Amino acid sequence: MQATPLSGGFTDPAIGSAHAFRSVMEAMARPGTLQDIEGASPPAPLSPAMGAVLLTLCDTETPVCLAGDMDCDAVRAWLSFHTGAPFVGPAHCMFAVGTWNALSPLSIYPVGTSEYPDRSATLIVACDELSATGAALTGPGIKDQATLSLPEVEPFQANRSLFPLGLDFIFTCGGRLAALPRSTTVTRSATHTATQEGTS
Repeated sequence: MQATPLSGGFTDPAIGSAHAFRSVMEAMARPGTLQDIEGASPPAPLSPAMGAVLLTLCDTETPVCLAGDMDCDAVRAWLSFHTGAPFVGPAHCMFAVGTWNALSPLSIYPVGTSEYPDRSATLIVACDELSATGAALTGPGIKDQATLSLPEVEPFQANRSLFPLGLDFIFTCGGRLAALPRSTTVTRSATHTATQEGTS
């Protein structure tokens, strides 16, 4: 059924948002792990996972930037009705929503300040696929090493160099998500490097 601005939210907002919030926090605490998230049926091109994340994290005091195809009447109406979040440009957002290409370059988003490192943006990225393969992740919340199918490696390495400033990322696909906080170190895994060399 096609979502309308009045439909597609959590059936029980208190329970739905609590479950979704737990999935998001678990993903942030354990970078690279895939988490299921459900309860939202947003209009295209938002995925169910992306819709659930937005319903959970956004409110009237969280400016949102919609990038590329995400910036459409259906998404604006749905997000406005369910969250009341104001729409802004990339330089003033707390959350940015779009595909990886639409969200680039990363330099246009706030990374916080030395006094307020939390005044930075979180990018909610729509992915065609999301799996525990690819780039190698190390850092807080990761035992030894994790892997995640990131679109690139270098931008996340540059982002890590800004720590404690920097951007945080939530990757979504279908009804699943994974997170990459700014504290995570990203390198090319041996498998990822071999794959890149094989396709070059």
